[in-house]
Amino acid sequence: MTSTVRKSYGVKAAPYGFLLPAAVLFAVFFALPIGYALWLSLHKVEVKGLGLGKGAREEVWAGLENYTAALTDAELGHGALRVLGYGAIVVPVMLGLALLFALLLDTERVRARPFSRLAIFLPYAIPGVVAALLWGFLYLPDVSPFHYTLGKLGLPRPDLFDGGPLFAALANIAVWGGTGFNMIVIYTALRSVPAEVYEAAKLDGASPVQIALRIKIPMVAPSLVLTFFFSVIATLQVFSEPTTLKPLTNGISTTWSPLMKVYNDAFVNGNVYAASATTVVLAAATFALSFGLLRASGSRTKKGGAR
Repeated sequence: MTSTVRKSYGVKAAPYGFLLPAAVLFAVFFALPIGYALWLSLHKVEVKGLGLGKGAREEVWAGLENYTAALTDAELGHGALRVLGYGAIVVPVMLGLALLFALLLDTERVRARPFSRLAIFLPYAIPGVVAALLWGFLYLPDVSPFHYTLGKLGLPRPDLFDGGPLFAALANIAVWGGTGFNMIVIYTALRSVPAEVYEAAKLDGASPVQIALRIKIPMVAPSLVLTFFFSVIATLQVFSEPTTLKPLTNGISTTWSPLMKVYNDAFVNGNVYAASATTVVLAAATFALSFGLLRASGSRTKKGGAR
C-alpha cells in the first residue's frame, strides 16, 4: 500500500520535476533582475557634505520621485517621438517586403528557390553592430562608393547623417537585417496551406494575383500579426544601430532613443536609480502597447470569423 502511494505521488510530482530547471532559470535570469530594477527605481543616493569619506553617500527611499522625473523628462519624450518616426518607416516597409518576397518564392515559376531564400535571409544572420558599421561606412561621404559614383556622374550627393535622411538611413539598416526573418515566418505559413485550395481557385478561373490577394494573404494573417508584433517590439528597443553610428556623426545624440538614454544615465552619469525607473516606464509602455494591439487584432479576427 505504501509503495503504491509513493508511486502515485512520484507520478504526480514528475511534471513539476521537469519544470523545475526552467522555473529556476526564469527566476534567476528574468524575475530577479526585474525585481531588482523595481527596487532600485524606488531608491536614490543621498550625498552628505562633499560626498567624501565613509557614509557620505547613502541609499535612501525615493518613492515615486524617479518615476516623476522620468515621465516629465523632455529628452525621454523626444527620444520616444524619434523612435515612433523611425518605426513608422521600418515596420510597414519591412513587413511589406517580407510579404512580397514570401509570395514571390511561393509561386510555381520561381527558379533557384533555396538560393533565393538563403540570400534574403542571410542579412538577418549578421550581427546588428556589424551591419550598422557596414552601412555606416557606406553612408560616409569620404569613403562611400555611392557618393563617389554620384559625384563622378555629376549628381547631388545627399548627407544621410543629417536631418530627415538620418531616419531613412537607420531604417534601411533595420529593414535590410529584419526582412529575411519575417519572410521566413510568412513563407513557412504559406507552405502549410493545402495545395487543393490553390487548385480549386485555379479551376474557378482565379489569376495568380487574385489567388495571392484573396487566398494567400488572408490565410497567413496570423503570421502577419505575429511578425507585426515582433517588429513593433524590436523598433521600441532600437539601440545598437544609433549607438554604433553615433561616433560617425553629430546628428545622433546620446539620448537619441529611450534605451540610449537609459544607457547614458546608468553607465555615463552613474545614476542607476533613474535608469531603472526609466526602464520600468518603457517596459510598462511596451506591455500596454502590445496588449492593446493584441486586443484590437483579436477583436478584429472574431468579427471577421463571425461574418
